[in-house]
Amino acid sequence: MVWLLVGAVVLVLGVVAWGWFEAGWLRRRIIDVELEGVPPELDGIRIAHLSDLHLGVPSRGQRAVEEAVAWVVERRPDIVCVTGDLVSRRAGVPLLEKLLRELGPCYVVLGNHDFADSRDPFSQRIDPAAIDALEGVTLFRNESVEVERRGRRVQIVGVDPQTYAARDAHPDELVDPAASLRILLCHFPGIARRIPDAFHLILSGHLHAGQIVVPYPGGKLRLAHLRARDVEGVYRYGSTTLHVSAGLGTTFVPFRLFARPEVTELVVRSR
Repeated sequence: MVWLLVGAVVLVLGVVAWGWFEAGWLRRRIIDVELEGVPPELDGIRIAHLSDLHLGVPSRGQRAVEEAVAWVVERRPDIVCVTGDLVSRRAGVPLLEKLLRELGPCYVVLGNHDFADSRDPFSQRIDPAAIDALEGVTLFRNESVEVERRGRRVQIVGVDPQTYAARDAHPDELVDPAASLRILLCHFPGIARRIPDAFHLILSGHLHAGQIVVPYPGGKLRLAHLRARDVEGVYRYGSTTLHVSAGLGTTFVPFRLFARPEVTELVVRSR
């Protein structure tokens, strides 16, 4: 009986230690995404996607965030996007500002944690004006911008998380059909099911790949989001491709288990 108890304690401590380690064990991923209707001129354009930084709380997630930013800076992609939950506490704002400056020109939306709209008792609301004032950072509140890449027009649209939560977000109404590539940034992946075919590419996060995951034969039990769909990776909705980032930080507990933090470079392939 004693040995069983000792074994159980050792197992629990081992899982906790591994979860702490994995929270900072960054995965760098490069994925080809075939986008229907995108012209050949934009074939090979590279889009960096970061999400769910959750800065401001003690966690090895901060290490993952810093390494992810350094990797993106080294890769020098054509477009850099960040899809929300930038901080969990206001103490993380100075580091966030520093990292966004390092990224250079980037396109950003906020997440529910940035407005302390979550079940996490430690979340604190931040002032978006601090981010909006950063040179080179475009912070969206149900807005759109157009940029030129390889002589073609690329439209980027961003959704405000509070408007989304109130089911009052209509980014499809901002679509420019003449744009050669249309990208939507929304913290919540569920947006893809509301507006299929409006955008070539949707970038989201929010779900942390489950954060604490228990594998079993034929599947995974994702404890942070038991009923969630589209938890991580690439999905198709009609002519729209959705990429859901596994995110970089942690929430509630400073651990990840079988859900490594991730930064992604999406390489556009026209079809």
